[in-house]
Amino acid sequence: MTLASPEPGPAPLHQQPPDLRQRIGRRVLLSLVLIWGLGSTVVLGVGNHFVAEAFDRALLDDAHAVAAHVRGGQPTDPARDPLRLDLTPREVGLLRFDQSETVWFAVYAPDGSFIAGDPHLAPGVVAAGSSHAFSQLSQDGRELRRATLQIAGPPSFTVVMAQTTAERTQLLRRLLVYSGLAQLWLLVVLGSWLLRGIERDLHPLGALQDAMDQRDAADLQPLPPALTQQASTSDVQRLGVALDGLLARVQQSLHAQREFAGNVAHELRTPLAGIRAQAAHALAHNDPAVWRSEIEGIAQAEQRASRTVDQLLALARAAEGGIALTLQPLALHTLVRDVLLRYLPRADVLGVDLGAEGLDHALVVRGNTALVEGILNNLLDNALRYGRGTPPRITVALHTEPGFGVLRVTDNGPGVDATLAQQLQQRWAQGDQGQRLGQGAGLGLAIVARYVQLMEGRLELAAASDTTDGSGLAASVWLPLAPNTPAPSGTLPTSP
Repeated sequence: MTLASPEPGPAPLHQQPPDLRQRIGRRVLLSLVLIWGLGSTVVLGVGNHFVAEAFDRALLDDAHAVAAHVRGGQPTDPARDPLRLDLTPREVGLLRFDQSETVWFAVYAPDGSFIAGDPHLAPGVVAAGSSHAFSQLSQDGRELRRATLQIAGPPSFTVVMAQTTAERTQLLRRLLVYSGLAQLWLLVVLGSWLLRGIERDLHPLGALQDAMDQRDAADLQPLPPALTQQASTSDVQRLGVALDGLLARVQQSLHAQREFAGNVAHELRTPLAGIRAQAAHALAHNDPAVWRSEIEGIAQAEQRASRTVDQLLALARAAEGGIALTLQPLALHTLVRDVLLRYLPRADVLGVDLGAEGLDHALVVRGNTALVEGILNNLLDNALRYGRGTPPRITVALHTEPGFGVLRVTDNGPGVDATLAQQLQQRWAQGDQGQRLGQGAGLGLAIVARYVQLMEGRLELAAASDTTDGSGLAASVWLPLAPNTPAPSGTLPTSP
């Protein structure tokens, strides 16, 4: 018979760590208990020292009192005047009297012979150079404290006093109990006060947690000021400010994503409808010439749709770029030269005279390579589409102004007035029907304006100054010069 192996039970749940209140409370209480134990130990040690010192001093005083009543022992005739203790039995009884302790004493001659008192009480060892010594002694199962006093004389003798230690032990016990109870009471009061303070200080953190738990996923509004500005500690305030900043960044990102999705849906509806109509028209005919014409139209519509998507993506990145953008020193003259080389074939096909000025001199600005390329790409694309005069001419120039490097793209097209120049920097804004040479979505200059804003520069659209009839458009971009960059040479063009 085969026994089935027992099925494994459910895996143990991961033990959750304690919350902050419990952890801080335990650590505070543990610290207080350790301090209480250490304080009691110190009190016991200090009390034992001073209690023993007081009792030893009293015991030594009794030994001196006995020594004061020792007579005889004159060196001239010690045989006729031996050492003796001049105390009556009543005085000896008073000497031994103690309410809680038992007292013994003994007097010994210099040769160690017993003179008076209790013969079983042997003297202790006194160190050289000292007149007395204290020591412990066990007798009849009881612990005694012994004081040995040596009198140098003449006459010389030794007095020994001893007593039980029950009273000093009892005194130390009472000292420990009373001081321990007092410290324990202070421990309870202090612990309660600290726990209430911890609860009060952590209450805003709990309120902040509850506010975040109860918040809907779509609610990205800042936290109520009562949760951040009125917090009892700066740490909770900083946490609230950090959460507000995070919510703002997430809201900005979501807004850019929603806007991008809406823009794509809006802008692709027309070209997709045109592609669908052209495809249906081509399918309805058997003439290859019609097919070729419609396919060319579909290809052109696809190019316009692709360009619109690229512009929307660029604009969405620009909207999110303010979240984390790193500006670094950038050689503007080199970057402009590389972009112009890529646009020369397109300009040749269109018959546009594409020229440059000021590229032979180094110009370093503080910016972002991708953003500057996006600015120049959109300005050149707009100029090639809408800024072609007779004959068509586009000029890209670099010059400096105090604290700024200036990139200017000038064409000899129809130009725009001041009011329209401001409108063109908004999304979906386009010129009038007479100025629209292509089928753009009105996003190019909006992208440029946003990129310039992210790099702490400014954009200006004005009439070209080098045309006789006042036509043409000059798009100027001011970018801050890189710090610690040497000033350009005097041959670099400057603004008039």
